[in-house]
Amino acid sequence: MDLSSINPILLLASLMVAATPILLAAIGELVVERSGVLNLGVEGMMITGAVCGFAVAVTTNSPWLGFLGAAVGGAVLSLLFGFLTQYLLSNQVATGLSLTLFGLGLSALLGQGYIGIKAPAFPDWHIPLLGDIPVIGPIIFQHDPIVYLGLILVGAVWWFLNKSRGGLILRAVGENHDAAHALGYKVVRVRMMAIAFGGACAGLGGAYLSLVRVPQWTEGMTAGAGWIALAIVVFASWKPARLMLGAYLFGGVTVLQLNLQAAGLAIPVEYLSMSPYIATIVVLVIMSAGRAPGSLGRIFHASR
Repeated sequence: MDLSSINPILLLASLMVAATPILLAAIGELVVERSGVLNLGVEGMMITGAVCGFAVAVTTNSPWLGFLGAAVGGAVLSLLFGFLTQYLLSNQVATGLSLTLFGLGLSALLGQGYIGIKAPAFPDWHIPLLGDIPVIGPIIFQHDPIVYLGLILVGAVWWFLNKSRGGLILRAVGENHDAAHALGYKVVRVRMMAIAFGGACAGLGGAYLSLVRVPQWTEGMTAGAGWIALAIVVFASWKPARLMLGAYLFGGVTVLQLNLQAAGLAIPVEYLSMSPYIATIVVLVIMSAGRAPGSLGRIFHASR
């Protein structure tokens, strides 16, 4: 095994890229769950966003429009979930699982004509002055814009939940929807907006895989990323800062195991491949100490 072939600066820079799709999907799901809704369809929304974003980007030759299309595709699919659970009062767990299966099948159908096609290039940003700082510059300040969008979203969600009136209302709806309704808050409207935001974020995460990380369309390319995002939300105790730590931990171990494989580590590939999932869950289980939103997963009926 030749560990000298592993560049620590490149390793840390790759960590941020690998964590971005998980971070985007997880921060959207965190907002959904803080509103009291459990959406297990993150995987389906991510893969739908991946194919919608890729199709729009290839058709228009614009990756920016591709990401916009991905956000719209994920949001539309999430609103289907919202309609079924908030208006027709279907079971959230069963509906979320169905949404994942539907998304996987729909993406396979829509993506048939895009197999083998390369996505338009999405260049990195070399931030002036900051990008030239030794060590720190290449690690933090030479990435594509979506990496920074993920970080901005984490900060914005933290501010929204803790410092804004809208965030207070959303948290009230998530903690006790009956009390929030009695105070005059529109529970279903709040939850539908949260669900749409979560779907858009999941779509962006999926598009990041098909437009930046790969970049091409491959059936089933999310490979369980949506489930990891769901797990990170729970084990991070529904806190944005811990969620970011969990996503970066998963991205770091993912990149590390790939580098160890390339360096010829004498451990079966299967064990290395499962290591990101095990490490992320173990660390976050140790850290987790929060309580779930009181109305999480419960059906709300205004007439009760």
